[in-house]
Amino acid sequence: MGAKKKTIEINTEIEENGKKKKISKEIDSGKEDKEKNDDPLKVMEASLESMEQESKDSHDRFLRVSAEFENYKKRAAREMNDFRKFANESFVKAMLPVVDNLDRAIESSSDDDHSNSSVVEGVNMTLKEILKIFEQFGVKPFASLGKTFDPALHQAVMQEESDDHPEKTILNELEKGYMMHDRLLRPAMVVVSKKTDSENQENRAQEE
Repeated sequence: MGAKKKTIEINTEIEENGKKKKISKEIDSGKEDKEKNDDPLKVMEASLESMEQESKDSHDRFLRVSAEFENYKKRAAREMNDFRKFANESFVKAMLPVVDNLDRAIESSSDDDHSNSSVVEGVNMTLKEILKIFEQFGVKPFASLGKTFDPALHQAVMQEESDDHPEKTILNELEKGYMMHDRLLRPAMVVVSKKTDSENQENRAQEE
């Protein structure tokens, strides 16, 4: 059974011997489509191209979803790791004043005649045990005395003139600073050196 013919009818009128005459002409508008549809090779090529494009689009979507999922897994792993590392941060911070007080008690009794008493020894052992527990959670004090002042690690509460140290050298540590893994838990409270008046006058004279 042949394909149905698609035609377009064009009507026009002409005048012949004083009488109007109607002329009709049919144009086969479906000839090109018929030829295309009747060619099985072209139909298969068009179908193959469509399938290849759909496959490519599906593969691209799969790659995007896969990449997003991998990023999500990495982000979730980092967040879980950070949670485990810093879950006890608040508790450790609350314990630091206790450690400071034990440290001061030991220092204040160092010049005492009873510095070797069982009480001092007990305080010292308690402090060591707490610091040992701190280490299990990645908490350690860091040295500041004699170092150059670093605003990321230190909090300057006082300045002292000094001829024996470069400017901004830490002369005294009033309160120890602590790190928790790679994060600053508490800055160290320190006394920082500054230039003496004589040095400042010499520098101004040289600049003039």
